[in-house]
Amino acid sequence: MKQSSQSPPSWQIFIVLSLGVVAISWSAIFIRLAIAASEKEGIGFSLFLAAARLILASVVVLPAWRKFKPTQTPKKALLFALGAGISLALHFATWITSLSFTSITASTTIVTTNPIWISLLLWLWFREKPAKLTLLGIAIALGGGGLIAWGSAEGTEVGSNPLLGDGLALLGAWCASLYLIWGREAQRQGLGTGVYIAIAYTSAALILAPLPFLFNTPYDGYSPWVYIYVLLMALFSQVLGHTSFNWSIRWLSPTLITLVILLEPVGASLLGFFLFQEIPGLYVLTGAGVLLLGVILAVLGFKQPG
Repeated sequence: MKQSSQSPPSWQIFIVLSLGVVAISWSAIFIRLAIAASEKEGIGFSLFLAAARLILASVVVLPAWRKFKPTQTPKKALLFALGAGISLALHFATWITSLSFTSITASTTIVTTNPIWISLLLWLWFREKPAKLTLLGIAIALGGGGLIAWGSAEGTEVGSNPLLGDGLALLGAWCASLYLIWGREAQRQGLGTGVYIAIAYTSAALILAPLPFLFNTPYDGYSPWVYIYVLLMALFSQVLGHTSFNWSIRWLSPTLITLVILLEPVGASLLGFFLFQEIPGLYVLTGAGVLLLGVILAVLGFKQPG
């Protein structure tokens, strides 16, 4: 990985990560506000939100392309960056759609289970066997996920189709895990953070851009507030939030980064309560707590020898 000779001071990394957590915590809120402003929901509008977010974000990071040297870029680094972009596109397509069907708490809790899936992927792909504590954490987290699903099936959860929303959030978590792994590998193979995010964000935008039309969903004709919320998603949640984690992963362990991301559902749930008075059912709240505990154990175990 190309890094400067000296790592940034700890306080600087802490500030960047803190800003990143705040930024991504607002993502679900901006999505809900956009849905309310448009009075639309479902796959078509969700794909519009995902595509517009990445299109605007790719425009913002456009200057980074000046540093891209195709002849000097290792093929593996480029392939990893493109793979990360594809995973990012699928992540937003599934996760943003999930918020039309389930609660902010359930969706953001499930979608931030990355440490579990990263541990499993590293085990399967790189033969890095998880520690016993990681396996215990995975089992506990799956139990928490079961409680969330139970609460959704019992009809005590917020949302028009909680089970569908929870399933889409899970798919979003899997895609996000691939995005993080491949993004780290792209930078390890020689791409700088700026060039990497330019490739990943742009490729994701190109994949998502035509999809809304498949569901007869246009890019125009919405309330001005919809475009304001999309712009805030692009600038605040994507460019500031995601980029802060992509930058920090150059200096910190990926497992620590994913542990910090666990603060997102906490922030998003608090914002959802104050802005929408959204109070999930008891099973979902309990399941979310158990799931987060399991993920924390999985991360702690991942740092230990197997």
